Amino acid sequence: MTASDDRVAEGLASLSSKSPALAEMIGQYGAYSPRATPEPDIFAALARSIIYQQLAGKAAASIHARFSALFPDRVAASALGDIGFEALRGAGLSTAKANAVIDLGAHVEAGKLEPERLLKLDDTALTQALVQVRGIGPWTAQMFMMFQLGRLDVWPTGDLGVRRGFGHLFCAGDTPTAKALDSMGDPFRPYRSMVAWYCWRAADAAKTKTP
Repeated sequence: MTASDDRVAEGLASLSSKSPALAEMIGQYGAYSPRATPEPDIFAALARSIIYQQLAGKAAASIHARFSALFPDRVAASALGDIGFEALRGAGLSTAKANAVIDLGAHVEAGKLEPERLLKLDDTALTQALVQVRGIGPWTAQMFMMFQLGRLDVWPTGDLGVRRGFGHLFCAGDTPTAKALDSMGDPFRPYRSMVAWYCWRAADAAKTKTP
């Protein structure tokens, strides 16, 4: 289920009423705006996530552009057999990422990541399905649910940016552990994805203030 404009509006109103800090962030940064698509391309979206892992934005974007250019029409699992491992490496993917993309393609081609079935799964079941693919862990699954599926109650406690931003907003600058942050998000259900998004904004703002 993706987020409708009405649900986002309800979430913004709820968070503003619960937290002056979030109300201020909403006023400063505007409405929550995930990059959700109603019918995401599972292979293209997850391949992009794999490529972007642990890379700075510009480097990741450059590699992703070269990767996309390998496909004659659109980025699709069915074309991987003709492209091959060496071409993926030549586009700049590491050995681990090239193997992960190939494994992702195999899962898609085998029907293990069929969109109609996946989109019906709850967050826990969907994460369990995605992490069966080489190179995809819980964080990648969470980003997929937030930014491709538009789910509003994903809580990526392992993300350092979310933890740092939450610390600046609610913990006097102290960064909570992932374990501690888990329960700290409970008051903001069912809109924790939105809280995470504003936490990223808070973390980025804190960086610019650091001398």
